[in-house]
Amino acid sequence: QVQLVESGGGLVQAGGSLRLSCAASGRTFSTYNMGWFRQAPGKEREFVAAISVSGSSQYYPDSVKGRFTISRDNAKNTVYLQMNSLKPEDTAIYYCAATTFSLVVATTPTRYQYWGQGTQVTVSS
Repeated sequence: QVQLVESGGGLVQAGGSLRLSCAASGRTFSTYNMGWFRQAPGKEREFVAAISVSGSSQYYPDSVKGRFTISRDNAKNTVYLQMNSLKPEDTAIYYCAATTFSLVVATTPTRYQYWGQGTQVTVSS
């Protein structure tokens, strides 16, 4: 089992950057593929990024590709989401999650077993 705690959210102007962190407890962090999702009010939870156990593979949807970068430090039990060139439509609660499913199918929330509590990101225009 793994517990996840996100941090780093906040208010930023359009075009700005934020770096989210997700700290995991437990010794098994390095055995999970990790993902970031976001959810805006009235909308479904949306896939943002995923990274493999080793960190060698990453997946992004077109909406964030080239602007967001996911990374992980298994020694620190932490996964990161660097967000650049932020847009007002990026405003949402951002969640990190852990999954034992293959990264190829780890783009839907139902594939993830563990979730953090979320951190708010607000991008002003």
